Order: sequence, then C-alpha cells, then structure tokens
Amino acid sequence: MSGENADAGPLLLGVRHHGPGSARAVRAVLEEVRPRVVLIEGPPEADALIPLAAEEDMRPPVALLAHAVDEPGRSAFWPLAGFSPEWVAIRWALEHGVPARFIDLPATHTLAWERDGEGGVTRPAAGPGDGGRRRGTAPDGEDDPGTEDERLPVRAEGPGDEAGTGDGDAGAVPVADVRVDPLGVLAATAGYDDAERWWEDVVEHRGVGKGDPVAPFTALEEAMTALREEYGSGGHHRDLVREAHMRLRIRAARREFGDGVAVVCGAWHVPALRRGTPVAADRALLKGLPKVKADMTWVPWTHHRLSLSSGYGAGIDSPGWYGHLFAAPDRPVERWLTKVAGLLRAEDRVVSSAHVIEAVRLAETLAAMRGRPLAGLRETTDAVRAVMCEGSDVPLALVHDRLVVGDVLGEVPATAPAVPLQRDLARIQRRLRLKPQAAGRELELDLRKGTDAERSRLLHRLRLLGIGWGEPAVSHGATGTFRETWRLRWEPELSVRVAEAGVWGTTVHAAATARAETDAVAARSLDTVTGLAEHCLLAGLSEALPTVVRVLADRAALDTDVGHLARALPALVRSLRYGDVRGTDTVALAGVAAGLAERVFVGLPRACAALDADAAEEMRSHVDAVHGAVGLLGESAPGHGELRARWRSVLRRLSTRDSVPGVIRGRSVRLLLDDGELARDEAARLMGLVLSPGTPPADAAAWIEGFVGRGSGGGLLLVHDERLLGLVDAWLTGVPAEAFTDVLPLLRRTFSAYEPGVRRTLGELVRRGPGARASATAGHAGTAGFATGLDTARTDAVLPVLRLLLGPDADGEEPDAASPGTTGGAEGAG
Repeated sequence: MSGENADAGPLLLGVRHHGPGSARAVRAVLEEVRPRVVLIEGPPEADALIPLAAEEDMRPPVALLAHAVDEPGRSAFWPLAGFSPEWVAIRWALEHGVPARFIDLPATHTLAWERDGEGGVTRPAAGPGDGGRRRGTAPDGEDDPGTEDERLPVRAEGPGDEAGTGDGDAGAVPVADVRVDPLGVLAATAGYDDAERWWEDVVEHRGVGKGDPVAPFTALEEAMTALREEYGSGGHHRDLVREAHMRLRIRAARREFGDGVAVVCGAWHVPALRRGTPVAADRALLKGLPKVKADMTWVPWTHHRLSLSSGYGAGIDSPGWYGHLFAAPDRPVERWLTKVAGLLRAEDRVVSSAHVIEAVRLAETLAAMRGRPLAGLRETTDAVRAVMCEGSDVPLALVHDRLVVGDVLGEVPATAPAVPLQRDLARIQRRLRLKPQAAGRELELDLRKGTDAERSRLLHRLRLLGIGWGEPAVSHGATGTFRETWRLRWEPELSVRVAEAGVWGTTVHAAATARAETDAVAARSLDTVTGLAEHCLLAGLSEALPTVVRVLADRAALDTDVGHLARALPALVRSLRYGDVRGTDTVALAGVAAGLAERVFVGLPRACAALDADAAEEMRSHVDAVHGAVGLLGESAPGHGELRARWRSVLRRLSTRDSVPGVIRGRSVRLLLDDGELARDEAARLMGLVLSPGTPPADAAAWIEGFVGRGSGGGLLLVHDERLLGLVDAWLTGVPAEAFTDVLPLLRRTFSAYEPGVRRTLGELVRRGPGARASATAGHAGTAGFATGLDTARTDAVLPVLRLLLGPDADGEEPDAASPGTTGGAEGAG
C-alpha cells in the first residue's frame, strides 16, 4: 500500500471533523490505496447501520443517535455532513464493496459513564471521529473552544469523546495535561492569528491530485505528534480508554485483513494509535467499564447544529460554506457569489451580474493583498458587504444565516431503526403533509377544515409529550377560535424527545392520552389540572378527559382559595369554547365549570375584604377574569342565565361594600355599567359619593383606577361623558396638598395607560372648562356628552367608509344602503 510498509502498520488518516479538505484528501487516498477494510472512529454498535448510508433516501447531514434503552433521555449524537471525512469513507467503502467498521469506545460504555456521574445529560457534539472534537456529547459539560479535529485536547465531544490520549504509554498519565487548541498552536507557529484562516490556507485551498495523496496526512501526523509530546492528553484522560479500544480493534482487523487496513480518525488520536502498546495494557484500561443497554439509529441533522454557535463542541463556523467548498467542482468563489446574488434577488434586492463580477474581482484582490492563496470566506464576505449590500450588515446577516451556516435538514430512510412512536409520527407527518424542516416557518390552520384540524391535534399532542416541534404564535390574519397559527422548526434533539416519549405508548394518540392522565393524577395545583383539561380538548384526547375531569372536580372541591378557583375558571371556559369548535363533547366539563363559578361567587365577597394594595390589585385581575369567563360560558353551562344573574348580584355587593378596596369597588361599578346593568346616572351618583370630601384621597384614587384604569377603555368613557370627567376634575382639584403626593402615583398609573390621542382630548376638555365640549357639538340635544337618541345623520355619514372596509356580505352582494334619516344602515354595518 502506498505510504506504508509492513513495519509502519495500518494506514492512519488523521482528519479534522467536518473538514472538506480532509474529506477530499481521504477520498483521494482511498482511491489510490484501495484498502481491504476501512475503520472509522465511531461507536461499534453502529456497524449494522452502515449499509443504510447507501440508501437513496439517506441525505446528510445526519447523525448516529445512541440512547439508553431504560432511560431514553440519556443519549448521544455523532453528526455527519456530506463533507465529513468519516461520511466520505463510509460512502467509498459501500460503493467499492469494502467492509467498513466503527472502532471507537462502544456507546454502551459511553452512556454508562455519563450515568455514573461524569456529566449528566448528554448533548450533541461531534460525530464519529474526533480529530480534535467529535460528535457525541461533552462528558464533562464543557464545550471545547478549539476547532474540530485538531483542537482536540480542548474539544467538547460526545459521550466519552474527549481530547486525545497521552503522549507516553497508554497506561501512563502524561505530565503536561494542559488544555490547548492544537489548531491555534499550529496557526500561531505559522504566523497566523486566526486558526480557521490558517486551516483554510494550508488544507481547504490545497488542490488534490498532485503528488503523493498520503503526504498531507503524514505532515499532519508529525505536527500532532509534536503537540502530543508537548501537551500530553490535553486534560482529557478518557481518551486513553478510547484509544486503547481503537488499538484493539485495529489489531483485530489486521489479523483478519493483513496490512490492507485504513483508519479514518481524528488527527489528535493518530500519534497514540501509531504508538505500540502491549495488548494487556490496553485490555487493563477497558476492564470493568460500566455498561448500559443502548440502541442506535440514524436521525436527521441540520447545518445549524453543526455550527459552533449552536454549542456543538466539534462545530465549525460555516457549515454551508464548507459544504460549498466540498461540492463545487471548480471556481468556488464565482459559484459562491452567484449563490449569494440569487438569495439577495429572492429577497427583492437589486443585484445584477455586474455586481457578481465586481464582487469576484474585489474578493480576489483582497486575497492577494492579504497574502492568501485563494479568496476565503472572509474575503467573499467583505466583497458581498461592499458590493452587494452597499455596506450594510442587515442583508449580510441573511446571507450568513441562509448560506454561510445554512438551514439544510438531512433525511434518513424509512428502513432505519426507530421506536414505534417515531414510526407512527412519521406516518402521520406524511399523511398530513407536514414535512419537518430545519428552517422556521409559520403555519396557518383553519380548524373548520379536516386536515387542518388533524394538524392542530397532532401539534398539541406533541406539545403535551414535550416534543416542541411547533409553538403557538400570534395570528397576523383572521382571528377567532377556528384559527390557529403555529411556528414550526424541527431540531435534531426532538428525535431524543420522541424516543423518551415512547415510554407512554406506541402511537402519538395513545402516548399523549397516557401522559395526560398520569400528569393529571400527579398534579398538585388546580390550575395545572385545568390547563391539562384545556390541552386535552385542543389535542382531541377524549379518552383522557374523564380522568382529567374527575381529578379536576376533586381538586376544586378541596381547594378553598378563591384566587386559585378564579384562576382556574377562565381556562375551563376556554376549554369549552375549543370543544365547541372541535366538536368535542364537553358536557361534564361544563358542569365542573358551573360548579366552580358558583364557588367563586360565594367566596369572592369575603375574599375581597380587608386587602392591602398589592392583594387588591391581584384580586381585581381575578374579578376581570371571572367576568370574562362568565360572559363566555353562554349556552355551554347548565343554568347559564342564572349564573350571569348571580354574578351581577356579586358585582353589586362588591360595588357597595366599604370593606372592599376602592380598586375592586370601582371595577365592579364599571363592569355593571358596561353590561347595561347600571344606569349612567347611578354610576355618576356612586362616583360622586366616592369622590366626596369624606372619602380618603388614596381610596378615592384607587376607585378611579378601578373604574377608568388599565384595560377598561376608561379614557374614552371620560371623553364622551363630561359628567364623569367633571366629577374626576372637581375631586382632583380639591385634593389637599398634603395628600396629593400620596395619590399621584395611582393617578399617574391610571392616566398614563391611555392612548396619546385620548390623553390629548382629555387635556383639551379640561382646559376648555365644564360644558365647553357640549356646546362644541352642533345641535346636540340632551345632557353633556350623551344625546337623548341616535343621530341618524351622523351615523349615515360613515356608511360609505364602512362598506369599503367590510366589503361584500357573505352572499357576495353589497350591503344595502340605509336611506337618510334611518338607522338600518348603521346597525347593519355595525
């Protein structure tokens, strides 16, 4: 074999993970040498999964996922991109019928290491191979600052994938265990201040096909050997065990295939694998390692998760750029800038062919000025900013997100091993045409349509299972209970969440039902159970509702805190509305809601007595919530008419009790007034009593806040009813100077919540004085601020504008115009 002899041992190809230059060089060496077996850094349990890499449906980036069978949340990933050297080695072996095997420490030990106290929850890091970092998760919870493979000693890799091994005997602990960035050291030695730029110049921009293809690996091995002699294992002693296992697997392969063995691994490990150590010493390191039962499969991955910014220890700054360098057959700079131009044009920016030509020239000029062999990402980015973005970083951020990093999501074949829940989810996704995507997108659903209703139920069920594929968002279009907006984004970690949720059932529906029932029984608070009831209705889990409703009734019967009951009622009413939209039977839930409302009615007056300011404000919010809930109960609750009458009676009691804080009394009066249950004259009388000299200023200010404060639309009420405004104005001017500073914060909080236009109008009315506004309204009969009847001439004047705003009616016909002097047009438009 080229580049090795009988004494040299196997062909060791030290790479940088996710390095396109390393990937090209590996492919060139394998084509030249034609080994009989290819050994790759990665968990041996994945050997059976290697043939799937040849499937047509397998599209990188993908990752090997290992998880503990008894604890699915304990997991590790080994990501692979199309430009990863390990992926290239796997594909070459499959294409040429050569056996490919993984030789790193088995995942069964790696996951057990994590469980036994060395790291807790695993998180994505590097992939099979670890020339500096690898895929997997950081065993010590620390991200490696170095770049992938050569930054090894400092890398944060996947389970058990730490830096490198010691520089001496496999069983010896090196003296110099200093965390170091190998690429940074090599770059600094070469006079570079940027390790990425050095790597690009010496590896990524180096042409393949000239001279001995093994030469780059030989040079890199020499450099890593010097670093290992200087820095030892870099502080990652677990690599000693990993490298011992790799040596044993290499020995076994040589016994089977002779010298026709090629090894693709992180460059940091090459010196340790080259060094001869006794078999007994390697086996001693592996003896007694903890174990857990582990399963493995392929899962989709994303370019974003390959980036350093995602927290991935073996990440790279620019996965999209590296993928382009690997795939471009020639003229990479010209092809890249053409891609950028296409993206900016799609975003309606003016970018012509002349811009592309000028950007190419500028990038090449910058490379020459900086002494680089070829324009790299830094030069092309500077050229794009200057030529295509006119110096702005705003469109440049879009280029970075969409192209430099990229939003590519890989795919795995349906034949890949998966838990039953994963298979059911994939089947539903195909049926509902909901394809997982790495790029975030908004999904508008109309629940009156069958497919959209099923999509909504699926997303709600997944949220109940802790699988956050979709998050509810604010709709920018039509509103109503039959509309939903979701923000969808598939992250690779969701595959782990699916595996974890598999303990609840084999289908999404069964798992969500079991999870809801279990959570309801375990819930400690009433609002938690009401939230579950709402989720069950949203998710269409009718089988879980009886259990949830039973627990809800039990909790409500035992809970005597009116605040808890008041918080729970609105969620129940929302659940009833969702049930109406989705056609769910909610009779039992309506009965619970009615019973809960009755208990609130009984306990609320007593609970509102003798409260301090903070407690009164909180109770006011409960009053608002209950009022809205009672109004929405409608026909859903038994005896709905009596419920509303009972609630109005409660509000009247609250409005007249002196022991109730002013903010609650004022709010009760306002709610009765808005519902038409209190005449304006009566409301003015109550306000006059509260604002009389005998009432303490602080209590009066609180009453005003409750009556016309935040969320009540009180500013417009004062604008249109000068009687109330006059009462407030007279009271305010009569507040004693010594009390004014006490009430000022309350008044400022009340009036500062008004819209600017409302505040301006109120100021003008006060400046003009009493009765000024009434005289300003031409021919307006009646008391100040309100006429005795409807002014039809004024209402008819707005009809043309309303027709333009509302458009044709539901039958496709224009609304009938109201004749002058009638009110039919105004009422129909309103």
